[in-house]
Amino acid sequence: MPNTSNAPFARRGPRKSLGQHFLTDGRIANRIAAAAEPTDADTILEIGPGTGFLTRRLLERAGQVIAVELDATLAGELPARLGDPPNLNVRHGDARAVQIADLVGRGTPYKLVANLPYYAAAPIVRRFLETDTPPSIMVVMVQREVGEAMTAAPGKMTLMSVATQFYAATSVVTHVPPRCFRPPPKVSSTVVRLDLHPKPATSVKNRESFFSLVRAGFSAPRKTLRNSLAQGTAASPAVVEAISADVGIDPTRRPATLSIAEWAALDAGWPDQVPRNRSL
Repeated sequence: MPNTSNAPFARRGPRKSLGQHFLTDGRIANRIAAAAEPTDADTILEIGPGTGFLTRRLLERAGQVIAVELDATLAGELPARLGDPPNLNVRHGDARAVQIADLVGRGTPYKLVANLPYYAAAPIVRRFLETDTPPSIMVVMVQREVGEAMTAAPGKMTLMSVATQFYAATSVVTHVPPRCFRPPPKVSSTVVRLDLHPKPATSVKNRESFFSLVRAGFSAPRKTLRNSLAQGTAASPAVVEAISADVGIDPTRRPATLSIAEWAALDAGWPDQVPRNRSL
């Protein structure tokens, strides 16, 4: 019979070099699984299954779970640890580098669930937001300050807020204290749900140019828009004032107060002959 006990696999502790903190709170795991709203028709891509604590709950609800694990030992042990379920497909690899279409199949709808190591959270989230084969829903555990940035409203926006909400509607599922992990991390975590838009939240001519302008605006987030954009681009404060006035935005506002639509308006009104990057 398949061995479903964790006992034979529990000897090696979490690897600090991989940022491993294993979730041990069943209530939190249930909330994460429920937030993805899995059905027996769904394919769930789980990043960082670890010992399978959350994976087990996903397997009970989803038609298929594809689990990507960077730790080769854990990846090799996971099927037996969970009783060799037929709807589990384990892949050893780095979610920052694996070919997404090869994992789930091009054109196959899927949802992503991930308990992400803090050092890799931002690049992994960004990769799945920007890919040509995005999930419909992402439920991710990240450091609490990252989760707050992802879900911030105008007034507390950051570059990460814009970069996330350009692609998805965001909401907080739950906050997770350190005691819910083994070993406990030094910071609190937050589970965030991202519902990806069929199209970006606002229309822009060129995404690279749009985000170049947004990065310039947040180059000095405590300054007024007039001064932060002048510092981050090749425009003078007077030029920034004129552009802002043309699109109806007060240049004395702080970058954190602008909505994505307002950034798009600035982008649309920015003259092509004025570089959006001071180094150009």
